[in-house]
Amino acid sequence: MMRRLNELLGFLLLGVCFLLTGCGSSAQKSASDFSDWKPTGSMELQYADQFSVDYYDGGYALITIAKQNQYLLVPEGKQAPQGLSSSITVLQQPLDNIYLAASSAMDLFDGLDALPAIAMTSTAEKDWSLPHVTQAMQQGRLQYVGKYNAPDYETLLTKNCQLAIESTMITHNPEVKEQLEKVNIPVLVEHSSYESHPMGRMEWIKLYGLLLGKTDEAEKFFDEKVRQLNEMQAADTGKTVAFFYISSTGSVNVRKPGDYVSKMIDMAGGSYVPTAQQLKVDDNALSTMNMQMEAFYAAAKDADYIIYNSTIEGDLQTISQLTQKSSLLKDFKAVQTGNVWCTEKNMFQQTTGAADMIADLDRIVTGQADQTDQLTFLHRLK
Repeated sequence: MMRRLNELLGFLLLGVCFLLTGCGSSAQKSASDFSDWKPTGSMELQYADQFSVDYYDGGYALITIAKQNQYLLVPEGKQAPQGLSSSITVLQQPLDNIYLAASSAMDLFDGLDALPAIAMTSTAEKDWSLPHVTQAMQQGRLQYVGKYNAPDYETLLTKNCQLAIESTMITHNPEVKEQLEKVNIPVLVEHSSYESHPMGRMEWIKLYGLLLGKTDEAEKFFDEKVRQLNEMQAADTGKTVAFFYISSTGSVNVRKPGDYVSKMIDMAGGSYVPTAQQLKVDDNALSTMNMQMEAFYAAAKDADYIIYNSTIEGDLQTISQLTQKSSLLKDFKAVQTGNVWCTEKNMFQQTTGAADMIADLDRIVTGQADQTDQLTFLHRLK
């Protein structure tokens, strides 16, 4: 009798063990298989819509960029879960040897006081307009490893590159991305230039703060920039502004209405031209488009101000240099009245300077810039 009671007690204890420990294959699967994980929350974003972040227990985070490319951020000392889709790229923290081939992101890392995490760049020292970056290169803390479309793979491997951050320009050279991944360097392609709001572009600092374990610093930095922007109350001036450059083939490249540059013009109290109706905007995700000079002439010849984007074709100093690109520009109202401005090369590198850029534009469209030929991001052509 006693023996049977002991056997029964043993079976009961075994059953309790299964209940308490979750013994069995399905329970083991739920503990380690990513397909069974459930998000515990998501990153709050005010302006950016080109990336999102879902949080999971244990400090894991799933990053989605452009609604298609996904990256799982794995905390230091932990491993990637089982059952992870092959389409999800694993980013293992810490990330402190980064190759940055997206120059517009560098200012955000600088804003986080995180330049030491960037070990390599695709932009030569002479082409940087960020003082801290230039200093880091002069001191050997940041190394130029070749252009984005032809990086020095040997150097990347020697310096133990843990992550390559590329702009969407890499899509023109997919073999580079493939080679980086082939040598086990994960590639994150950022899409900040596709943000429709200038603060959306800057809000990518939250993503980089997440990668580096600096989320609090990123939140504080971004909130301060939003406060600065909210203090600007520009009234509608009724002035029209065109922003463009002329390619080597003679076509005119303009920003699409709704792009962050045209949005800054609107926020400064101006009105961007050409309009969407004049452009017949295509449906692709690009923030710019090309048009023939004759079409640009018809849409923008009466613009009160024109701004030439010199970051692509090189700096201009005189109106004569501009009109040499097309004689039709001589008939533009802004050319005849001397209201022609040109971007400095720091405009697109200083991503955190959106409020200052809007202030520059406001000074132009309100006539306050008449007292000077030089602003923070723009200079007048003479």
